[in-house]
Amino acid sequence: MLDAFGGDNAPDAPVLGALKSIKETNINVIFCGDENKIKNIIKNSDVSSKKIKIIHAPEIINTDDPPTEAINNKKASSMVVGLGLLANDQSVHGFISAGNSGALLVGTTLIVKRDIGVKRIAFAVFLPKENGFSLLVDCGANSDCNANMLHKFGVLGSEYVKSFLDIRSPKVGLLNIGTEENKGDNLRLEAFDLLEKDTNINFTGNIEPDRILMRNDIDVIVSDGFTGNIILKSLEGCNSFFMGKIKEIFSLNMKTKLGAMLIKNEIKIIKKSINYREHGGASLLGAKKPVFKVHGKSDAETFRNAINKFGTFIANRLKTE
Repeated sequence: MLDAFGGDNAPDAPVLGALKSIKETNINVIFCGDENKIKNIIKNSDVSSKKIKIIHAPEIINTDDPPTEAINNKKASSMVVGLGLLANDQSVHGFISAGNSGALLVGTTLIVKRDIGVKRIAFAVFLPKENGFSLLVDCGANSDCNANMLHKFGVLGSEYVKSFLDIRSPKVGLLNIGTEENKGDNLRLEAFDLLEKDTNINFTGNIEPDRILMRNDIDVIVSDGFTGNIILKSLEGCNSFFMGKIKEIFSLNMKTKLGAMLIKNEIKIIKKSINYREHGGASLLGAKKPVFKVHGKSDAETFRNAINKFGTFIANRLKTE
């Protein structure tokens, strides 16, 4: 199920991205949004009509709409209708949206509901590391957390990485100001104790922020949503800054331009590894059924990548059910 009217570039980006994904994979997509506008975009596509379904939902939840108010008052919006179908239709296995993050969180909690034993749904994103990826949980859903919540984030993140990256025993680390077990505030100390005592997860201790992208021995990074969101946005800002500086340096003169030509492929590899367009967005961990939040500025290529990866995750999840 795809929210065709969520995000800055809707409906073109989500619809065109989904059409690309359908051609490359074995998935079927249900588009949720204004039927006539969606049909106008797909009319020239050679994708089989058997792979596509449209559910008419004329209302739109805007990025500045208050989350709870939007979910309660815009019942005919693409987001609310889509989440409702996910919750009530067994043939719908997942929902993707680039819309209002707060509304998606509230809607998932109220409509799709939390899984058994989950008190708070968390946003989780994959971050690049030297070899592969690590999952950051939480990165914005819950600013105020207690130790039990952080422990649960570790459990949810571990289960997600098992399915998504096919890692049998993911290594879990707690984001902290030092690696020693006696470091941090009371929240981190209590969470460390709970994570360490849980024999169902592979907890390896604390991880410092400066090692997030460099430690290959960590698969899941546990954080409260406030700190996690700062980490995520700081990394995005650093990425934009340094890639801009690299472009500036290589454009200085003929000598630097020639150097850029010689390492063009290597630069592309670096850009791809740290580009959010390649990694899609954030999963809402703890919901009864899979919900995925795509970056609000996503283009068609970002949606294609997100749908492909989300489809793989859902397929793996269905195999274990």
